[in-house]
Amino acid sequence: MRLLHTSDWHLGRAFHRVSLLDAQAAFVDHLVATVREHGVDAVLVSGDVYDRAVPPLAAVELFDDALHRLADLGVPTVMISGNHDSARRLGVGAGLIGRAGIHLRTDPAGCGTPVVLEDAHGPVALYGLPYLEPALVKDEFGVEKPGHEAVLGAAMDRVRADLATRPRGTRSVVLAHAFVTGGQASDSERDITVGGVAAVPAAVFDGVDYAALGHLHGSQALTERVRYSGSPLAYSFSEAGHRKSMWLVDLGPRGEVRAERVDCPVPRPLARLRGRLEDLLADPALEPHTGAWVEATLTDPVRPAEPMARLTERFPHTLSLVFDPERAPEEPGVSYARRLAGRSDQQIAEDFVAHVRGAGPDAHERAVLREAFDAVRADAAVREVAR
Repeated sequence: MRLLHTSDWHLGRAFHRVSLLDAQAAFVDHLVATVREHGVDAVLVSGDVYDRAVPPLAAVELFDDALHRLADLGVPTVMISGNHDSARRLGVGAGLIGRAGIHLRTDPAGCGTPVVLEDAHGPVALYGLPYLEPALVKDEFGVEKPGHEAVLGAAMDRVRADLATRPRGTRSVVLAHAFVTGGQASDSERDITVGGVAAVPAAVFDGVDYAALGHLHGSQALTERVRYSGSPLAYSFSEAGHRKSMWLVDLGPRGEVRAERVDCPVPRPLARLRGRLEDLLADPALEPHTGAWVEATLTDPVRPAEPMARLTERFPHTLSLVFDPERAPEEPGVSYARRLAGRSDQQIAEDFVAHVRGAGPDAHERAVLREAFDAVRADAAVREVAR
């Protein structure tokens, strides 16, 4: 059986205030084309369909379009809710939609009830485990101390119990939305830490042939049978090095797994540039990045004038500007109190300006600071006399 594993669509999300709706629509086109061209038998979507619980109308319309097009192909789709989704909203009409071959799994109580498909080698049971928020599902799974490992382990116990009742040779697939130990995170995933522990061991999925994971945005294989598809688009500059793709998984007659990556369309490459402004503007080696979305980190000791305007002349798609000025190393072992000892309020203020900006105040700015301190001292003196 050939499976197409994807996740983390985050429909409705922007990239540094730039709408990604057209890029997300292009991904849906690519998904449908991949299903058709590669003879996919089932599509797996492992959560975070939307970017937020109440998505914008345009994102809902795109999701509706995706469902209709997948249903028209006659290829079953199994989809779970992620931590960004509203499980209740995403699951509305799941029973009716299921009749069209789109199986939404958003209710934790249904973890042990699979979608069963058949191929020439027999049945394949696909179990959808929606994102399990420990505090909300601990009673459903009867765990005493809510935690990700406890509730996911209990859900997998239900999967294994159901699988034990199936005909011998039944192959199994689990969709889950979780942070599994060994996975590489990026800046764009929402923190799901509970009690200081967010990760669960990959061994929690022992006993099934393939675990199709969602949540982490980088495509990665934790084991041959436990994989993240990653998000189809980059949602932070920390993903500049990602290769965005889906997993095309062939599940053999005895549960053998063979997987290959299918690249997703890239609306615009990402570039993270670092250096002094003049160097970034003049360096010929940076020419390939003129069409990229750019995050520029400026290391100038003094903040340059109009840096964004000057950057966008060469890199018109600069979206993020960060300042990290080069500084002389501070003397080690010297306490803050010792550094301030014997210094006037004026000197301390001037040092602070130099620390924040990279250069001390000019004559006019020193005069402004002096006037401010004189005014404060005069006000304090008036208050003292009035007592």
